[in-house]
Amino acid sequence: MNRTGKAERTTAETSIAVRIDLDGTGEGEISSGIAFFDHMLAQLAKHGLIDLDLRASGDIEIDAHHTVEDCGIVLGRALAEALGDRGGITRMADALVPLDDALARVVVDLSGRGYLAYEGEFDSERLGDLDTQLIREFLYALSINAGLNLHVSILAGHNDHHRAEALFKALARALRQAVSIDPRRGGQVPSTKGTLDG
Repeated sequence: MNRTGKAERTTAETSIAVRIDLDGTGEGEISSGIAFFDHMLAQLAKHGLIDLDLRASGDIEIDAHHTVEDCGIVLGRALAEALGDRGGITRMADALVPLDDALARVVVDLSGRGYLAYEGEFDSERLGDLDTQLIREFLYALSINAGLNLHVSILAGHNDHHRAEALFKALARALRQAVSIDPRRGGQVPSTKGTLDG
């Protein structure tokens, strides 16, 4: 089964291309122009065992908002394409991930319906060159465009770098499990409706 997806989007503000392989080894070729964001996306690839090629250019001289949000849109679309009709997948999963002082929990359902529930704050306004408010914006765009029900909670921590990294690692681990093929399903769509098209 070839579970790859790709998507592109070009606007007056950004130009983004994404290719993913859900059955990869965690390799990442990531360049958004926002170093801390690249570091977070690398966690998503490495710990999700998802090969991720993401190239973005945007109006970061204004700020990073358009680029980060649009990366969520395009990555979500590529993920949806890679999942196809979502037949055979595990569908629902959760992960609880620590990083030193920080602890994050992510629960996902690849239901075909995008929704984000987000609990957690950062003390710092910025992490490197990334506005911390944009983490939520990225997750919202990802969830809506992937058809992903996503619940995120930052449960503990005082170091914002650790909080953010724990969050992305938890997202990676939850996605890794949710997209995995359950051999007992025999390729069937995991829904009593018979479809996961939203």
